[in-house]
Amino acid sequence: MEKRVVFNEEICKSCSLCINVCPTNVIFLADYLNGKGYRPASVIEQEKCISCAKCAQICPDSVITVYRPEKKKVSV
Repeated sequence: MEKRVVFNEEICKSCSLCINVCPTNVIFLADYLNGKGYRPASVIEQEKCISCAKCAQICPDSVITVYRPEKKKVSV
């Protein structure tokens, strides 16, 4: 399965803004530290992510990249 949300964990500062805006509650802070001593945000269940990009929009450090799955075209 392709990831829908990717975090640049090395520059995440654990501000938790992304956690607070996620409508599906799939973002959490990791139980390990990045190189700067912060617990980076991560996604626990990629398949439940709806690719709304609210997390990427609110992130003050542009840590998050959101990918939207291609919609299959229906031919008539």
